[in-house]
Amino acid sequence: MNVNRRLKEQPTLPPGWRWVELGEVCEIIAGQSPPGHTYRKAPEGLPFFQGKADFGQRHPIPRAWCVEPTKLAKAKDILISVRAPVGPTNVANQECCIGRGLAAVRCGNSIEMDFLLFWIKKEESNLERKGSGSTFGAINRKELEDFAVPLPPLSEQKRIAAILDEQTGAVEKARAAAEAQLEAAKALPAAYLGQVFPKEGQELPPDWRWARLGNTATLLPSKSIATEGDVEVQAVTTACLTEGGFSYDGIKTGHMRAKDVPMCILNPGEILIARSNTAELVGRVSLYKGAANQIVASDLTIRIRTAHDVHPEFLTNYLSFLFISGYWRSKAGGASGSMKKITRPHIENLQVPVCEMAEQKHIAAVLNEQMASTERLRNDIEKQLHEINSLPAALLRRAFNGEP
Repeated sequence: MNVNRRLKEQPTLPPGWRWVELGEVCEIIAGQSPPGHTYRKAPEGLPFFQGKADFGQRHPIPRAWCVEPTKLAKAKDILISVRAPVGPTNVANQECCIGRGLAAVRCGNSIEMDFLLFWIKKEESNLERKGSGSTFGAINRKELEDFAVPLPPLSEQKRIAAILDEQTGAVEKARAAAEAQLEAAKALPAAYLGQVFPKEGQELPPDWRWARLGNTATLLPSKSIATEGDVEVQAVTTACLTEGGFSYDGIKTGHMRAKDVPMCILNPGEILIARSNTAELVGRVSLYKGAANQIVASDLTIRIRTAHDVHPEFLTNYLSFLFISGYWRSKAGGASGSMKKITRPHIENLQVPVCEMAEQKHIAAVLNEQMASTERLRNDIEKQLHEINSLPAALLRRAFNGEP
């Protein structure tokens, strides 16, 4: 396809705009990695950038330096990742050496760097789709040179870039505020639970006592899901256990030996603890409130049924407090960096605080309402954050349709 035909097939632009190819208005410098002996870990020579991993928020962050640079980018050159992931952009804030994972785009007199940067960001997904290769995605210099760019007059480019800069700056502030609110909301469960339950070594409130969990609850049997089991079952996985309660989304279809099924059927009021998981997720706990005879618990979890003197929701809240406060990260077995494991003796010998049943029920009711409110707050903030994150794409679409 020739140049004119390719550009004519682009969407219609506002009056006074025209389509150009990137190579027509910019110089493209393909990166080339220098010899290995020229790299330095401490600042010496020029900063060296290889690809996406070196990109910061707006400017690249040097992780290496080069004393015999090959291909150079200048300050204000747009840097594009040309190897997987293809497309992410950055702006050089000083002269630097670029490796073969990058290309530098140097704007000519007819195009504003900020305007072009916003256009490339809008088209990042299209650039990524252009990446080809059996091992990893990549885009070559010719494909970059052929990349179509809308070109309004310089005054319009500056106006659009200024508007987008202001709008995206406001979006970033809104995103940062929402993310801070989300982190604060995530901290609420630990704060609520910490107001009620003592940490290890702390004194109990009056009329409370420590009790061995194995003396106040029963650990129920569980069996593994068998690939060659003779009965199909709906089985609980650790993904069912969340701070917001038991999630049916984590249930998966599996097989179990028929003789094992009756003893593994989950009943309302049973507490489930993640027996084996990463250090961050081991010990996660949920109370099952669903119907009986529907799903089974496998040995991925430890099942607990409380005795008459312990309310299941009260104990669930205490076990959640242990999880959220990091108790199991240090207590669970397993080498550093491996999956952590909690054993049945861990749970049986665990000391839990106990108070009068009426007080347990009251505490559980208050905490359940606080947790439900926190979950609603988190959902609202996450929805707000999702809407904020969709704004930049919408702003870019409007701008390049001539609408800002």
